Amino acid sequence: MTTKVIAKKPAATLRVNAAGRFIKGHIMPVAALLLAAVTCVFVPPDGEYATYFDVKTLATLFCTLAVVSAYKNIRFFEWAAKRIVSAFGTLRRVVFALVLITYVGSMILANDMALITFLPLGYVALDSCGRRDKLPIVFVMQNVAANLGGMLTPFGNPQNLYLYSFYGLQMAEFMRVMALPFAVALALILGVCAFVKGDAVSLVVPRDETPCAWRSALYAALFVLSLLIVFNVLPWYACTAVVVIALLILDGKSLLKVDYGLLITFAAFFVFSGNLARIDAVSAALRSLVEKSPLLVGVGCCQIISNVPTAVLLSRFTTDYANLLAAVNIGGLGTPIASLASLITLNEFKKRCPERFGRYMATFFAVNFGFLAVLVCVQLAVM
Repeated sequence: MTTKVIAKKPAATLRVNAAGRFIKGHIMPVAALLLAAVTCVFVPPDGEYATYFDVKTLATLFCTLAVVSAYKNIRFFEWAAKRIVSAFGTLRRVVFALVLITYVGSMILANDMALITFLPLGYVALDSCGRRDKLPIVFVMQNVAANLGGMLTPFGNPQNLYLYSFYGLQMAEFMRVMALPFAVALALILGVCAFVKGDAVSLVVPRDETPCAWRSALYAALFVLSLLIVFNVLPWYACTAVVVIALLILDGKSLLKVDYGLLITFAAFFVFSGNLARIDAVSAALRSLVEKSPLLVGVGCCQIISNVPTAVLLSRFTTDYANLLAAVNIGGLGTPIASLASLITLNEFKKRCPERFGRYMATFFAVNFGFLAVLVCVQLAVM
């Protein structure tokens, strides 16, 4: 009788593997912290660092993420979305439902949270009716819908929340600026989804218990309270305190599940952009470029450093909030790193359907750059 000896990996190797998994799972905050650290070499920390942070934006983002986390714990969004999807009987209608749920959801939940909520639903819906072949186009369209649907509201995309506060905009002005790209984006999304064949499908949606009604109502009140920070109705510190205390009583676990990585990313990019603005050579170059075209420079920056840091960085060099707003919203299309939402979708698809990843990437680039070209041309035409 022989005994099989299993060699144990060295502790150092295990630590390296664990560190690699951590970095892979938190790529945006890690990258943001590294970028901030690099700029700290050129601008050593001092008292002016405290002026970098937009605390109201961070407070609003925290409150909305916390409330959404509480809603997720009672499976409210999944329950509501499944009821909507189960009402449709053809593949085209199911695709429309999944994409439009994500589109509308991003206006309320913010784009990344909408995807975290509705991408699993897209997988369950298509898998249950035996149409996994449509996962690439559905995931891509859900990603596009999340990026573009959130452009209409200040709280729909994180960069909007920052720019709304930074420029002291009013809701009516914000929506006026974003109305045209929003409408064009919706038309493009509907047009692409219409090409899906209207095959009959039998959608088998697992039944879930109905979410607790009184909790749903209380969370709705907390969500409204969070939005009051955006509109300067109540001070951010009072609203934040109420939301935290209420959730500690109602569902303390929701506070543990907040996307703190996104908050860290924002804070790190405040340091990154603040320091860059204090480096004379960088500041002069950026100011010169942005003065020529905040739209094109903004869209280009998004492709390299993502839309949130682009908004924080370029806002320091232009008063043309209209074109900068358009740039950091439509600029979320394009490369996978143009927005956090795109990275979320990519990782989710690779986990769910690795055998079709090549097809997903081909579809992703075709749709994203196609939409981006149309929306940039439209915005240039109205400048």
